[in-house]
Amino acid sequence: MTEPLLIAGSPGSPYTRKMLAVLRYRRLPYRFVQANTTRTTLPQPKVPLLPTVYFPDDDGALAPMTDSTPIIRRLERAHHGRSVIPADPALALIDALIEDYGDEWLTKAMFHYRWSAPADIAKSARVLPNWFGTPLADADLAAMGETFSSRQIGRLGYVGSNAVTGATIEASYERLLTILDRHFAAHRFLLGDRPGSADFALYGQFTQLALFDPTPMARATGIAPRVIAWACLVEDLSGEEDMAWVDPATLPETVTALLGEIGRTYAPLLRANAAAVMAGADRVTTEIDGRAWEQAPFAYQAKCLKALRDQYQALEASSRGTVDTALAGTGCEALFD
Repeated sequence: MTEPLLIAGSPGSPYTRKMLAVLRYRRLPYRFVQANTTRTTLPQPKVPLLPTVYFPDDDGALAPMTDSTPIIRRLERAHHGRSVIPADPALALIDALIEDYGDEWLTKAMFHYRWSAPADIAKSARVLPNWFGTPLADADLAAMGETFSSRQIGRLGYVGSNAVTGATIEASYERLLTILDRHFAAHRFLLGDRPGSADFALYGQFTQLALFDPTPMARATGIAPRVIAWACLVEDLSGEEDMAWVDPATLPETVTALLGEIGRTYAPLLRANAAAVMAGADRVTTEIDGRAWEQAPFAYQAKCLKALRDQYQALEASSRGTVDTALAGTGCEALFD
């Protein structure tokens, strides 16, 4: 890289934190700017998402790209060494599945706690507007906090947090904390002695759930202190040296438990959402963990499922067999029926 990669985002965005941690680990030079400072100076993406990474196009002009998962894959193709994608195709599929879970299911917990628990709403309204990078007087801060929180609370139903689903989201979060606390008692990262894209996806959500928002942070403190420490360490892994990945044929018991949690919650939602999107339905209605689940369809998550299935179908027979064995009995195998 002749010039640092330009990335626009916000500290309150789990995906911004995910990408910054990836860049640090991979030792790729970057220049970070607050997202709101780019609106009049840089081209904007068609869909305004955080983070936005600006890559030079064929003419040398900066072109915006959003969505952390394809950005990570683009960087993998462009820069060798310190990869966050396992070389083993079977393990790469498992890594991608856990990454997708972190990005698309665990974020429901982040959004749910932040904008439904009173203490979390109050803290976010007072702090998050200051992360836009512009000094705010007290009156401006109060007004912006009220506007911002009202808008985000109104989006709860879109991400699937409501009176029916809240208990499912919270129970899933606490089970995940229990699984990860056991895992980090014996392992440094999810799939070996080096971080994968799945680590960075979970880390991004935990920068908010375990390190900022009061309610889920208190639960992490009580259930999983190792997760809090792990999230702090993953923030900057630039000093880490390349180590080994785990053998996908002999996954740790705790990784199998994590896949079981994904199969218990996220897998049925992915399937039901894809069916609703395909049918043109206006609601996703299914059952998750023995409770009713209802939300608006989300076309992007249908694309996530297709991407995972395409990656699975591209595996050679031996690698597909390894994945099938790893997923057997977890509930995740239903994603690839």
